[in-house]
Amino acid sequence: MEEEAAERGNLAGVRHILLVLSGKGGVGKSTISTELALALRHAGKKVGVLDVDLCGPSIPRMLKVQGKDVHQCDSGWVPVFVDQDKSISLMSIGFLLENSDDAVVWRGPKKNALIKQFICDVAWGELDFLIVDTPPGTSDEHISTVESLRPYKPFGAVLVTTPQECTNIFSKGGGEELAKHAGVPFLGCVPLDPHLAQSLEEGKDFIQEFPKSSAFPALASIAQQIVDRTSPQGS
Repeated sequence: MEEEAAERGNLAGVRHILLVLSGKGGVGKSTISTELALALRHAGKKVGVLDVDLCGPSIPRMLKVQGKDVHQCDSGWVPVFVDQDKSISLMSIGFLLENSDDAVVWRGPKKNALIKQFICDVAWGELDFLIVDTPPGTSDEHISTVESLRPYKPFGAVLVTTPQECTNIFSKGGGEELAKHAGVPFLGCVPLDPHLAQSLEEGKDFIQEFPKSSAFPALASIAQQIVDRTSPQGS
């Protein structure tokens, strides 16, 4: 066990790694990553968020920690802690930019090198879950992320999609049909709620502040399903 922990390095204390993916931008991937972290925190779990969306690092703003500095320790970067209890920690390229709105204009190899560094050189400590927010679409960055994480045996991935099969944004069921077609679990549907967007813009904890929202039970259910599936009885 000690040898295995040594091989895992800074991820030795991480019990479950979960990637969040989307086929295209603008479907709420970073929103789900953020709210999933908050929901898991409310379920009593210790969570880390690794934001590898290099061109649009929005999670620092969503968790109200934009402008924070990251520091080095003997084992690498120390992530930014979102709350006093240190129950959510975050690492993002947004912390490394002089201005959070700066564009990251890098060639692929430099992006891939940073992703690998993020995965290996962040001192996460003990975590129940590490949520990896990936860039939208399918790119070299996804391949680099998955290849770098492969030795650490990620638990799985959450695919975020909009409900429509065509261009009608009010249609429904597309995500559920996709899950059936792929033979994977459908975790749920999160309804659009202005309070959710507002809480993210203001860096507030939606799970705590809007328990009567229709989106609340959906997010809580998704988090609980993930907890159940990672428990010894569900694995």
